[in-house]
Amino acid sequence: MKIKYTLLKKENNTNARLGKIKTNYGTYETPMFMPVGTNATVKTLSPEELKEVNSGIILANTYHLWLRPGEDVVAKAGGLHKFINWDGPILTDSGGFQVFSLAKPKDITEDGVKFKNQLNGDELFLTPEKSIEIQNKLDSDIAMSFDECVGWPATYEYCKNSVERTLAWAKRGKKVFNNERQSLFGIVQGGEYEDLRRHCAEELVKMDFDGYSIGGTSVGEDKPTMYKMVSYATKYLPEDKVRYLMGVGDPIDIIENVIRGIDIFDCVSPTRLARHGHFYTKYGKKNIKNAQYKEDFTLLTNDCDCYTCKHYSKAYIRHLIIANETLGARLLSIHNIRYLTKLTEDLRNAIKNDNILEYRDNFIKNYYGDDYEYKEI
Repeated sequence: MKIKYTLLKKENNTNARLGKIKTNYGTYETPMFMPVGTNATVKTLSPEELKEVNSGIILANTYHLWLRPGEDVVAKAGGLHKFINWDGPILTDSGGFQVFSLAKPKDITEDGVKFKNQLNGDELFLTPEKSIEIQNKLDSDIAMSFDECVGWPATYEYCKNSVERTLAWAKRGKKVFNNERQSLFGIVQGGEYEDLRRHCAEELVKMDFDGYSIGGTSVGEDKPTMYKMVSYATKYLPEDKVRYLMGVGDPIDIIENVIRGIDIFDCVSPTRLARHGHFYTKYGKKNIKNAQYKEDFTLLTNDCDCYTCKHYSKAYIRHLIIANETLGARLLSIHNIRYLTKLTEDLRNAIKNDNILEYRDNFIKNYYGDDYEYKEI
């Protein structure tokens, strides 16, 4: 079944959207944060724990699963859902971001990308057709077009050529796409250049994808530049299709980009931060390794409904992280993912109440403090 997006309401003062996505595994409200399971697992967490923190769609990585265990193994298992015991929707990325972090510019051609296998050094060649073939076999609910992810900064000329390559690859991938249970998204590229973002978005819309993503952000640019890149793209995307901002998970970036019309987000940051002892709070990101928590026997936070915050003290979690015990990373991962799913729940309520700008201002004051100087972007 193709996913179906329904726009329920637009916030009166901004471009923020309240919507719902109907999938093979139920209907979910947006805005939504999607946890990332690179190797078909959200690091340290079970599917049951992901359900408990109100996760909806989760991600898996095409490139990594291609290398191991291989798409044919997953297909023999009955697809990703059966392989990982997840009865919710799954999105697979195209592998583009990982490939371009490994490939050299000279290895990117109109045909595809040549690069070395990071596990054994073998030479690999990934094309739009191969990326789609892998994702069809993985049998995710949402597949992504193969695109060129360009770092920042990049020249206008390079971005222009890259956009044409991405559009050609999108067309080639769509041509061979053949899994009727999947939806296929196009990816808007174009760097920081409004005319290129517009051109890419308009050409992808002509191809009539099931949803649209904005790529090429969170690749080195500052926040004002990111927000401009998003605005340049969303204004040319249809109202009746879901909009996905790839690889963005900083809380303020989620808020700002919901205001700019984004529906769904993903990022590895909540679990990565947890493994290094960082956790989100209403009053900013904290480091559990700090000495102040050594004898702090209060709960991790007092305004979160997750399992961790109901049962474990800062002192105990600090001990686990300092001792390099896996349970510490698990407990902080549970909390951090719940923090971001709760953030999007709060944003949905703010859209319903037409007060998302007030919500943003209060968030900034609490999270960054009175010294934070907000500049309208």
